[in-house]
Amino acid sequence: MGTGKQGKTGRSVGSPGGQEIVARATICATGVEYSRLGLVNEENYLGRGLFYGAGSSEASRCTGRVFIVGGGNSAGQAALNFSRFATTVTMLVRGESLKDTLSSYLVEQIEESSNIEVLINTTLVGLDGTDSLESITYRDDRSGEVRRAPTHWVFVCIGGVPRTDWAKPGTLLTHAAGYILTGDDLIDEPLPPSYWASCSRKPMFMETSMPGLFAAGDGRHNSVKRCATAVGDGATAVSMVHRFLALKGRPKSLPHGPGMR
Repeated sequence: MGTGKQGKTGRSVGSPGGQEIVARATICATGVEYSRLGLVNEENYLGRGLFYGAGSSEASRCTGRVFIVGGGNSAGQAALNFSRFATTVTMLVRGESLKDTLSSYLVEQIEESSNIEVLINTTLVGLDGTDSLESITYRDDRSGEVRRAPTHWVFVCIGGVPRTDWAKPGTLLTHAAGYILTGDDLIDEPLPPSYWASCSRKPMFMETSMPGLFAAGDGRHNSVKRCATAVGDGATAVSMVHRFLALKGRPKSLPHGPGMR
C-alpha cells in the first residue's frame, strides 16, 4: 500500500501488486506488527496457548498458571487482570527491575498481589506441546539455569511496530514511534498549508494530516490496541468519511503533499 498521486477525482492508493485505486476518501487500517519472541516453533502455538497482547476479555477464561512476557505497563496491567482468575501469574522480565519500565502505581499493586510473581533477568526460551501449548522453558540470565513449567497460557506484551512503512517520509505526520497522528493530536503539528491553512475546519477525530485520509485501529496514535476497539474505530472512520464527502467546502482537488507519488 502507498499514498498516491492526486487526480481530478481523488487521490490514488497504490497496492503491492502495482495497481492504483482512485478514491475521494481513504481509510488506513494497516495495524501493528507485534514483536515476536524469535523462537523456532513460535508459529505453531499462535492462538493455541500463545498470544500477543492481553486484554480484560481474555482474563476470565484463563485459570491455572498464566505467564506474561514483558515488563512494561501493558504487561503489568495484564498481570493484574489475570490475577483475578488465575491461580498464579508469572511475569518473565528480561530487565533488572520492574521499576525501570513500569509505572509506580502498577508496581505497587503487583507487589501487593498475593498471586503475582515477578522473575527478573529471565528469558522465555522454549514452547512445547502436541496440539496446543502445554509447557514452556525459561532461563535465568544471571545463573544460566533453565526451568520448565506447565501452562496453557502465555501472553507476550513486548510492544510492536506500526505498519506505516507504506507512507513515504514527509507525506504523513506520525508520532516518533511511527503511529499515525489524527484529529486533536495534530493541533500542535505543522499541517500542510496548501489546504489546512485556508480551511475553516480542523481535522476530524480520525483524519490524518492529509485531508480525506483517515486512520483506524492499532496503527493510529493513542488508540487502544484491542480487536474490539479497532472494529469501533473502523465504524467511526466510515461515518467520518461520509461527513467528509458531504462537506460543502471540500476542494475538488486535494493537495498533492511533498514526496507523494
